[in-house]
Amino acid sequence: MGSPTLWAPMKVKETSLAGLLVLEPKVFADARGFFLEGYNEKLMAELGIPNRFVQDNQSYSLRHVVRGLHYQISHPQGKLVRVVMGEILDVAVDLRRSSATFGKWHGAVLSGENHLMLWIPPGFAHGFHVLSDGAHVLYKTTDFYDPQPSLPASAH
Repeated sequence: MGSPTLWAPMKVKETSLAGLLVLEPKVFADARGFFLEGYNEKLMAELGIPNRFVQDNQSYSLRHVVRGLHYQISHPQGKLVRVVMGEILDVAVDLRRSSATFGKWHGAVLSGENHLMLWIPPGFAHGFHVLSDGAHVLYKTTDFYDPQPSLPASAH
């Protein structure tokens, strides 16, 4: 088998917020269904995401549920977010005080149908609103969950 970069490329769309990326993996579909590579460390590094992931999370939420906005103060988490079933409006807010886009936000519709992913670098608050009857959301994080310094963004 060849290099993952050759057989499973990923399109990258930059957003107006530095470092925040919308990723579109190559989907191999046929009569049986589909296959996609949702994460490949070498490919991610080539795309400018060299971060090591330490935790995988999954949530299921019903229509109109809003989760977040959350961030960790002492141990900021980068997140690679995707939806395997359903549809969400995923939102990231830049909380990096030194950033030219501090306080600005970007939203992207992620779904099990469009296969888009959102890379949210450390220093952003993250949340989502469920648009479908329900949604299964998967996300990798670059740091472990720390309940003490994790606060909803609205608490500040």
